[in-house]
Amino acid sequence: MGIKITDLDVSEYLDTEDSIASYLSSIIEEGDSQLLLAAISDIAKARGMSKIASDSGLGRESLYKALKPESKPRFETILKVLNSLGVKIQFNPIHEIDKNKITQKKTIKSVNAKSPRKKIASRGTSTIRKKITDKSK
Repeated sequence: MGIKITDLDVSEYLDTEDSIASYLSSIIEEGDSQLLLAAISDIAKARGMSKIASDSGLGRESLYKALKPESKPRFETILKVLNSLGVKIQFNPIHEIDKNKITQKKTIKSVNAKSPRKKIASRGTSTIRKKITDKSK
C-alpha cells in the first residue's frame, strides 16, 4: 500500500491569536513581503473575509483586492486587517535579531555535522531550524 500525501492547510492550525502571531512572526523573518501578504490573506480567508472586512472597516471586495497576490496594499490596510485578526506588529532592534540568527546558524552547523538531515536544515525556514535545534538538546 502506498503513502497518501495530502496538502497542508495551515488555516486548520491557526485557531488562536497566539498561533496566528507565531505564524506571522516566523513568516516575516523570511523577509519576503509577498509571502507575508499571502499568509495574512490565508488567515483572513480562514477567519472569514466578510467578518474581517466588517471588523476592519473595509469593504469585502477591497479587502480581496488588497490581499490578492502581487498587490501592493497600503500599510494602513494591513494594520486594520492585522488588528481585526487580533494581532499587532512589534519591532525589535536589529542587533538582537542578528545575534539570534548567528546562534541559530552555529547550532544548525553543529547539528548538520552530526545529523543526516542536512538538506532539511539548509532550507532556511525558522520553524525547521527551531525543530532541529530542539531535538538536538
